[in-house]
Amino acid sequence: MLILENRRSDNLRKIHLVIIIGVMLLLQACSTGESSQVDNESGKESKVLIVARKSDVTNLDPHFIVDVSTANVLYEKVYETLVIPNDNMEPQPHLATEWEQLDETTWAFTLRDDVKFHDGTKFNADAVKKTFDRLLNPETASPQASKLGMIKEVEVVDDQHVIFHLSTPYAPLLSILASNEGSILNPEILEKDPESLKKYANGTGPFVFEEWKSGQVVKLSKNKKYWGKEPKVDGVEFRIIPEDTTRLGMVERGEVHIMDQVPLNEIERVEASDSLRLYRNEGLGVEFIGFNVQKAPVDNVALRKAISYAIDQEAILSGVFNNVGLLSNSTMSPKVFGYSDQLTGPSYDLNKAKQFLKESGVSEGTRLTLLTADRAERISLSEVVQSQLKAIGLEVDIKVLEYGAYIEANSNQEGHLFIGSWGNATGDGDYNQYNLFHSSSQGSSGNYQYYSNPIVDKLLDQARQESDPDKRNEIYAETQQIELDDAAYVPIRSYENLVVYHPSVKGIKLNPIAYLMLGDVELTE
Repeated sequence: MLILENRRSDNLRKIHLVIIIGVMLLLQACSTGESSQVDNESGKESKVLIVARKSDVTNLDPHFIVDVSTANVLYEKVYETLVIPNDNMEPQPHLATEWEQLDETTWAFTLRDDVKFHDGTKFNADAVKKTFDRLLNPETASPQASKLGMIKEVEVVDDQHVIFHLSTPYAPLLSILASNEGSILNPEILEKDPESLKKYANGTGPFVFEEWKSGQVVKLSKNKKYWGKEPKVDGVEFRIIPEDTTRLGMVERGEVHIMDQVPLNEIERVEASDSLRLYRNEGLGVEFIGFNVQKAPVDNVALRKAISYAIDQEAILSGVFNNVGLLSNSTMSPKVFGYSDQLTGPSYDLNKAKQFLKESGVSEGTRLTLLTADRAERISLSEVVQSQLKAIGLEVDIKVLEYGAYIEANSNQEGHLFIGSWGNATGDGDYNQYNLFHSSSQGSSGNYQYYSNPIVDKLLDQARQESDPDKRNEIYAETQQIELDDAAYVPIRSYENLVVYHPSVKGIKLNPIAYLMLGDVELTE
């Protein structure tokens, strides 16, 4: 009996040891953020890049995606474009191998003949035509339609050749075709079930969409039949982790590899840590305070000027944004074509602010509603604006919303002011100016100011048609000055793109738009 008991004890100890070793191996795998799954074909452990995001995606249909944060999950990962921008935002061949402008309103494209969508559907001229036909169909009601409204028709010549016929000349056509708005969609899905694209993505890119668990994760896997350069990771998981400090801690511990929307007050901690790396480059995006110019009392231009003079941009840049980015004089960053450094607008001056407040006839104590998304620095900015406007006798009620709700509230004109941002997706001034200030873009297309000025509309239409770069620059300088004179917004800063990542990640890259480019990303541990 004693021998039997000893054998039982030995066996139990062995079982416990096996369990402990198994747990340790599991924890070791988790500590690098890598998936512990084994690739059935190779027998090797699958390496999945894990990206921690603050907010969920809002829609998977490129024709309805209106924010860079959502587009970042799919752009040039699942969906691809005819042309793609290089680091200088110059268009390069992609799904189209070459192109020729035949005249002012006619562009011919030659398409790759070795590309398939993830479900096996062949990419060809029909896919291009059906994509833009759907986008521009009024019944689709796409908020992106205005950005490509100059396209009158896409003509199929044969499987590998299409011709874009424009209603008017449009100088920056290639730049918009290279943006998320130019994503080519699966013609079979467009034919059978286009509504499914809101929650299901099927493109031609290097990653295949696997699933979207709302509020939790978006999963992509490597496209093993990709026509181009094969990704170095086996998949990508975009995990939704709203808390800034939680995301940062997870990167530091190796539980995730990359985090977006870096808390600016943590930069010193990041730079001091051996377990964290910081990637930064000058971006195309801008941050500003927008006015709903149709909503009383901020429909009063004198009141908007009073508010503009009461805002101390330099104090905001240093105190809220930790001097990340540059002070802005417009809604264009210096890297965007059409930027002008000759603009004149309000600068911090409390005496002028009070003078314009008196001129407006708006009484002290008037309450205004300010909308902001739930990012830490946006909330801090809102609180500073609240304090600065109190100095001239205006009361501000801050309404903090989850990002999707924030977009909806702006679309519904629920606030007087909002903390706005605009991530230029093309590098061309048209994307800023037309979408933010043309009267046809009011609402979800970008013009949440609900701004309308017939002179600006005319100039912006003219700029689209002008082929001379110098003349286009002159037009954009003029429109920007008018917008400042109308006090349509208060410029704050141009962006510097930031990403925090774990040392196990190599080859990380953000393009100027702030899209995460995964072509050379690999996991080394």
